[in-house]
Amino acid sequence: MNQAVSPDPQHHLAQRHAARRQRILRLGLAGAVGVALLAYGAYWWQAGRFLQQTDDAYVRADWAPISARVSGYVAEVAVADNARVKAGDVLVRLDARDFRDRLRKAQARLAVSEAALEVQRLRLRTFAAEQAEQVQAIARADAERGGSRGEAQRAEADWQRYQRLAEWQAASVQRMEQARATRIQAHALQRAADAELARQHAHKAVLAQQGRQLEAQLQQRQADLDQARAEADLARSALADTEIRAPFDGVVGQRKVRQQQYVTPGLPLLAVVPVEQAYVVANFKETQLAHLHPGQPVTLEVDTFGQHWRGTVDSVSPGSGAVFALLPPDNATGNFTKIVQRFPVRIHLEPEPAGAPRLLPGMSVIATVDTRQVRDEH
Repeated sequence: MNQAVSPDPQHHLAQRHAARRQRILRLGLAGAVGVALLAYGAYWWQAGRFLQQTDDAYVRADWAPISARVSGYVAEVAVADNARVKAGDVLVRLDARDFRDRLRKAQARLAVSEAALEVQRLRLRTFAAEQAEQVQAIARADAERGGSRGEAQRAEADWQRYQRLAEWQAASVQRMEQARATRIQAHALQRAADAELARQHAHKAVLAQQGRQLEAQLQQRQADLDQARAEADLARSALADTEIRAPFDGVVGQRKVRQQQYVTPGLPLLAVVPVEQAYVVANFKETQLAHLHPGQPVTLEVDTFGQHWRGTVDSVSPGSGAVFALLPPDNATGNFTKIVQRFPVRIHLEPEPAGAPRLLPGMSVIATVDTRQVRDEH
């Protein structure tokens, strides 16, 4: 026969202790979860609900493609890939022999134009002297005309007097003939003086016409000189453009140019990236823009380094990325599916502390904007 086995008191007590520990553990875990939820709720209420975050953000820089302004063969490439350059540093030199010859030719033409202008000015000075002399000639002719008129009047009076004397037979025939000849000669001299005065006035009019012609020639010489100066300046600029220089401080990238390559204006040779002027473009959803304003502080986490940078909201784009796309969508045709649009937000980076890693264009960033405040100093 089977005999009843009495339960072990110690085993029963152990089971009771284990159940009690499980209840305590569950209560502790529930309490911890509750505290965590309470803490997260407090955090969300105090700060989290004011933070707008996006991982669709990248480091940008306004890099510039460098190209030549004149055509020619590359004589020297003065920089290497990824080299740091300063504003004004020579990047590429073109063969400048033809440009030097053009400059010398333009300078020679400029010298000829300057000499021609000076000769024309001397002609005008000589012409001014001729005009002054003509004024004196007119005055002399006018004086001679006055003298001849007085002599003609005297001869006319003598002729009249001798005619009356001849009627009284008080004058000889010879004296009459002499008075008549003197009268004729005096009138002839008067007409000659009138003609000479008219000729001098006509010559003055001719000189005035010549003066206008000389003035027009002077203007032409001046225009030729201006054209020669412009050509010399263009030749000098073209010679200077054979040295392609960096427009600003930065790092060389996309170096495609090689020595002895023939380049033309507008052909990309290399790029200069201003890494010191980098900024961040973060694409926020349209539902995140309600409280986003310029001047708000931004925390930036760069994927490359896992570190945080500080920044400030600089501006918000006036349109979404779809608006400025090459082929913007036309939602008035076909089936429509609503998609949340993103708006680019430019973020200004604060100065990096000494020894901080350098941010390079293209790096991925997680941007978090604190919408609770706006920095007045921005």
